[in-house]
Amino acid sequence: MIADGRPGSIVNIASILGLRVARAVASYAASKAAVIHLSKALALEWAQHGIRVNVLAPGYVETELNRDFFSSEPGQRLISRIPTRRLGTMDELVAPFLLLCGEGGSNMTGSVVAVDGGHLISSL
Repeated sequence: MIADGRPGSIVNIASILGLRVARAVASYAASKAAVIHLSKALALEWAQHGIRVNVLAPGYVETELNRDFFSSEPGQRLISRIPTRRLGTMDELVAPFLLLCGEGGSNMTGSVVAVDGGHLISSL
């Protein structure tokens, strides 16, 4: 984009664990925190070129990979600590993603949008 002189939008996908830590996922949390800080650094560097860089940080979303865990007793306990008392869905990530890459987010760069049912604001 810079070489072509074209503005644009980049949306990186991190996780709320890039903003908040949990037990037994240190390398995952560190990698997501790195995505967030890289995105912020690039947002600062590339804003002058009309390139926006933002981050979508989902909370816990049910997938095939984690479905069995979330149906177990430990998984249900984790869900009970989310203020909305439920997992997110992949469909609920679409509108925030479109905000970050579309005209509605044209003055957003270096932003981290958490879609987490309030998990970040809850107590541990």
